[in-house]
Amino acid sequence: MPGRTLPTLPTADVASHNTSASCYVTVGTKVYDITPFLDDHPGGGELIVEYGGKDVTDIMQDEVSHTHSESAWEILDDHLIGFVAGEKVIDAVVKSDDPFAIVPLEPGSTEKGMMELESGGAGEEVRKREEVSKFGEEQAEKAVYENTGLSSAEDLDKETDTREDYKKHKFLDLDRPLLMQVFNGGFSKQFYLEQVHRPRHYKGGASAPLFGNFLEPLSKTAWYVVPTVWLPPVAYGTYLGFTHFTPLQTISYWMLGLCLWTLVEYGLHRCLFHVDHYMPDNRFAITAHFLLHGIHHYLPMDRLRLVMPPTLFVALALPFWKLAHTVFAYDWYAAVTVFCGGIFGYIVYDCTHYFLHHKNLPSYYREIKKYHLQHHFADYENGFGVTSRFWDRIFGTELAPPPMPKVMKAV
Repeated sequence: MPGRTLPTLPTADVASHNTSASCYVTVGTKVYDITPFLDDHPGGGELIVEYGGKDVTDIMQDEVSHTHSESAWEILDDHLIGFVAGEKVIDAVVKSDDPFAIVPLEPGSTEKGMMELESGGAGEEVRKREEVSKFGEEQAEKAVYENTGLSSAEDLDKETDTREDYKKHKFLDLDRPLLMQVFNGGFSKQFYLEQVHRPRHYKGGASAPLFGNFLEPLSKTAWYVVPTVWLPPVAYGTYLGFTHFTPLQTISYWMLGLCLWTLVEYGLHRCLFHVDHYMPDNRFAITAHFLLHGIHHYLPMDRLRLVMPPTLFVALALPFWKLAHTVFAYDWYAAVTVFCGGIFGYIVYDCTHYFLHHKNLPSYYREIKKYHLQHHFADYENGFGVTSRFWDRIFGTELAPPPMPKVMKAV
């Protein structure tokens, strides 16, 4: 499901959900659909329905009747569906020529809002629009994407409180070696995927422990290792092509490999790194997923786990070496030249990937950076192109611009 911002709901709409068939409650501006929880409530569902469509902050904190535990608040958070807007906000939204530019409203809210319209003078209209402006600013800060729990690329840099995160989500303790926690955690695939795609940021941007032993250095790779290791063999293989073919033939084979890499880049990212919903539901598949790409989505700003370690790349590149020599079996030099063009594409990809996360870039690359970071903070199920969105457009996985609430000015 593509990432989206949580909608804003009219107060009248929230208040109408006050039965066992559909029961909403609010805490401040947050709206929760707790219908699925009614049968599981220890005190019986009828106690919740009594507060259907209302704010439950006081009753949740009432020490006389029953002070709810932290787990109760966590259960409530699992049922967050949106935010509530008062009548004045809905009034201004409905009268606006572009209501969805003020706050993200779910389908049907505008029609409900029309029924809540009240007449008012010009001064009243100005005041309403000023309130919308203030509400829009608050909403822009609160809007989150369901898949990731984040609202903007800046959130990727917010340091995670490791203790509170583990206490709340019961997933991984970032201060202990991660790999065996994943393997021995007994996580279901659904729970694992929900958690691993909610980015965390380790202390100071450092690397969280993965193995916790002598293997730890093998999991870390500085970005400059990629061109240092792979450019020399690419240069040599390209030189061999020039010794066997004319310059035009060599360049043609090499460019073919470079163009094929863009498709391989997309295919690996979508069909291997994000095979999420098709992988088996067992500890071995989950651990392999975490090692291959899950850790990058879990800790996307880890500088030393952004590019592929040489040992892993050799394992992934070997089948493509064999494929190149199968397709171009008629000439060994042709296969090598095409392969070198493809490996150069990989070098550009891995360095670009690092720079998108950690460097200020020229204007063209800033657009690519926004696009890729949106894949992390908004919608990891689309936007698989890193160096280009060309194949995303071809295969229908291009990310749409994130919907951002705009603030209306008083008129």
